[in-house]
Amino acid sequence: MQENKMRQLLEKDSPTISTRLWSGWGVFTEMVALTGNFDYVELIAEYAPLTEKDFENVAMAAELHNIGSMLKVDYQNHGYVAQKAVGAGFQSILFADHHTAEEVRETVRIMKADQLGEGRFGYPNRRFIGGRTHLSQKDHAKRVNDVVLAFMIEKADAMNEIEEICSIPGVDMVQFGPSDYCLSLGKNREEYVEEYKAAERKMIKTALAHGVHPRCEIQTPEEAQYYLDLGVRHFSLGDQFKVMQKYLKEEGSRLRSRLAEI
Repeated sequence: MQENKMRQLLEKDSPTISTRLWSGWGVFTEMVALTGNFDYVELIAEYAPLTEKDFENVAMAAELHNIGSMLKVDYQNHGYVAQKAVGAGFQSILFADHHTAEEVRETVRIMKADQLGEGRFGYPNRRFIGGRTHLSQKDHAKRVNDVVLAFMIEKADAMNEIEEICSIPGVDMVQFGPSDYCLSLGKNREEYVEEYKAAERKMIKTALAHGVHPRCEIQTPEEAQYYLDLGVRHFSLGDQFKVMQKYLKEEGSRLRSRLAEI
């Protein structure tokens, strides 16, 4: 793979499916790819203890099987981690915890090529997509600028500025985060469902109006219809940690009950 698969899919306006991985072991990325059902993997650097070598392993495994790659990063130190991930070969970055349009604008600037004063991403000699370490400067600028930039909209402040955020050149994708959104308002999520669902719908409507791609996280295919009716075409299906936790809880309980009958 020499080109950014994620960018190609968005430019074709193709619907996409990803799944979330917590492990930097490339075999799990390979396992996802071999199902033939997913366009890219999302590695959760915000949640899991990962290293820069893990970034390279996941990116290489994804490229070998012709699927894309996204890294989710926390807000603190996000510029450093995101640039390192892109240098390792990641094709998309999902940024968490931005409060304002100005913060989003600065992050976009950090991730765009340092060319004619427009960005702050230089020319480090890393592997990048396909291991191309020495492209021409203009070709390097293109590969950096092709990285898909996605932002979590998960703060009340960000929702208040959603029109401006979706108007910022370089914002490719947005995703609503109900847990952090409710936390930012001092609310418990389970007690604030109607309100946060209304905020999510507003985000989706605003994004579509500005040509930004809304992306939604679901746990079952049945959940997709609600979002399809709203115009969403990009989905994150399942979470490695949640899938494992559900299996161990349910199947372990069944086996424990059987043994209790002995």
